[in-house]
Amino acid sequence: MNAHVTTGPVVAAERMSDDPAVPTLSQLLAQRAQDCGDREFLRFGDGSWSFAEIDAWTSRLAHRLIEVDDVRPGDRVAIMLPNVVHWPVAWLAVLKAGAVAVPVNCAYQRSDLAFVLKDSGARVIFTDDVRSGLVAEVLAEERDLAGVRVVDVPDDGSERFPVAAPQVPVAAETLANLQYTSGTTGFPKACMLSHGYWVRLGWICAGATGLGADDVLLTSQPFSYMDPQWNTALALTLGAPLVVLPRFSASTFMADVRRHRATFFYVLGSMPTLLYKQPPAAEDRENDLRIVLCSGIPVALHAQLEERWGAPWREVYGMTESGIDLVSSFDDAAAVGSGSLGRLVPTKQVRIEDPVEPGEEVPPGEPGELVISGRPMMGGYWNRPEATANVLRDGWLHTGDLVVRRPDGGIQLVGRLKDMVRRGGENVACAEVEAVLERDERIVAAAVVAVPDEVLGEEVKAFVQLREGVPGDRATAQELLERAGAQLARFKVPRYVEFVTDLPRTPSERVSKPALKARAAAEPGTTHDFARPRS
Repeated sequence: MNAHVTTGPVVAAERMSDDPAVPTLSQLLAQRAQDCGDREFLRFGDGSWSFAEIDAWTSRLAHRLIEVDDVRPGDRVAIMLPNVVHWPVAWLAVLKAGAVAVPVNCAYQRSDLAFVLKDSGARVIFTDDVRSGLVAEVLAEERDLAGVRVVDVPDDGSERFPVAAPQVPVAAETLANLQYTSGTTGFPKACMLSHGYWVRLGWICAGATGLGADDVLLTSQPFSYMDPQWNTALALTLGAPLVVLPRFSASTFMADVRRHRATFFYVLGSMPTLLYKQPPAAEDRENDLRIVLCSGIPVALHAQLEERWGAPWREVYGMTESGIDLVSSFDDAAAVGSGSLGRLVPTKQVRIEDPVEPGEEVPPGEPGELVISGRPMMGGYWNRPEATANVLRDGWLHTGDLVVRRPDGGIQLVGRLKDMVRRGGENVACAEVEAVLERDERIVAAAVVAVPDEVLGEEVKAFVQLREGVPGDRATAQELLERAGAQLARFKVPRYVEFVTDLPRTPSERVSKPALKARAAAEPGTTHDFARPRS
């Protein structure tokens, strides 16, 4: 078990704050093609491509974009593909052409796709035969999109072009992505991410993990989201292979980890819980895992996750807007089950500000908004100057996350500024209540929301997904609330409990509370009301 041996870290921890030697993704790929061109870079299913092969392919495709599609530096090119090798190839080719990639979620339908194409001003879109009909409909119906060209894959028309990269000036500050966030309400906003953002993100993650060229990275999230993209930047930094699964499947994920001899992966949201719910197997620890990064490790399961698969799981915090901000050390055993998000990476600074008095820091142990500056950082929201000014103030990113500084120096998440229940004169952080509920081994996941109350203004309601075999009756609900009441102030304990078979989630695995509320309104379930004396 865990017998994989590496040659040592590519980026020493003390060098995380250094500027990466290579400033752009395009140059980083070229460097890898030169110094380890025959090494495996990308693995999709049974297909494998070396750094040299991907470098040549992306150069040919960049020429095609310039010479056939008239793509010029700064033009936007959309990518609407599933997890196939053509996704990172299209991305890196777009960047070599000096253009800007616009990742598009494959789950988007007509209005979503039309919005992103018009908002970004995309001139070209990569897609496949599964989505080509939808793309054609949108382009035909939207007059503003009449000139958008379509590149169908797998035949991308690049074969006849030269393998030398086009001579297009690209620098660290050159815009690389319009990365649309997966917001749960309204249309998404596009974060402007530069080449330097991606290169530095790969560099810092290499330093934080201590990974080396002999490691094997694995990802299963949709490539249109951040995670496979920063995994690609990490693979380029290390000169190590990245294995990309078609999708996340809890029942087959760890078998794929063993089969591909992966030493590293990143999971978030419900993924750790879903993995742990799979029946234990004798071969669980027969893997090559060295390191797992995770966002949202269930506190009650943290030690059990490590014990079951025999590798350290550590929390990492970041946003599309800021890349990576906090990470728990793999040498810090005290982080296991602590709920800490970790400590600052050396290129970032942090303040914990009073939500009522912006600019004023709160004392240690008091909740406040996490405010971050440093690099990497987005350049702002595309076409959204007011939204940019609202979150980026004097170089400081206002995250909207409520945190407390722990006595050990770590930072712990307690909720979202906008994810609160205002019960009478008291504020209840939904995330705090959810964390307490999820410590109960009978609960898979919980989502806490505000519901109207004519006396108190709002009351606390918990939607609870139970483990298989646990009865979803009033007696269970009462037991869960009694246990939560031993850990929470009385006003924070939910009045209402509704058991659900699942919780609707965004593609980035966050619970979509607007979708949850809409579903509950359209298809009401049994709500157990535990009214208590007004206080």
